[in-house]
Amino acid sequence: MARRILILQGHPDPAGGHLDHALADACREGAEQAGRPVEVLNIAQRDFPLLHNQAEFLDETVPPAILEAQEAIEAADHLLLIYPLWLGDMPAVVKGFLEQVFRPSFVADGDMNRLRHTRLQGRSVRIVVTMGMPALAYRWFYRAHSLKSLERNVFRFCGFGPVRHTLIGQNGGDATTRQRWLDHLRELGRQAK
Repeated sequence: MARRILILQGHPDPAGGHLDHALADACREGAEQAGRPVEVLNIAQRDFPLLHNQAEFLDETVPPAILEAQEAIEAADHLLLIYPLWLGDMPAVVKGFLEQVFRPSFVADGDMNRLRHTRLQGRSVRIVVTMGMPALAYRWFYRAHSLKSLERNVFRFCGFGPVRHTLIGQNGGDATTRQRWLDHLRELGRQAK
């Protein structure tokens, strides 16, 4: 049975036309070519409020756009999250989306006091981060701090594994380098890993 892929496209511009959108499209194309079921959710096009306090985070009343995303995550075997690095971290809309999606009622049936949860176990995830700086500078000088936090404190905490990442520096580089990245994402879609 083919692994079901969910692509979470996290560029905050809902109009599209950015490298992140092209990477998501390439991954989708690769999955479709391999006969894999694939769905793309553009986070910036979803209608949901930001959470403002613990009561809202614990509330089991979930906005429809978030409930749809939770159902898509539960149905998926593999997630691909793509976003640009903004101020050393993910854009606010991606953070707000993840806070809404990974509420205690979804991740842990309300009990967030364990070190790791298993409800979403068996799903792999790849995080693709695009950035203006060289990827090596982010990895070695800045120690990829925000990425490590996302991997550990969100995905591994929620039971995902393996958790992998791809860093794309200098906004994908020149036209030849960008094409190599698009080909790479197309291949990741084919392999679903």
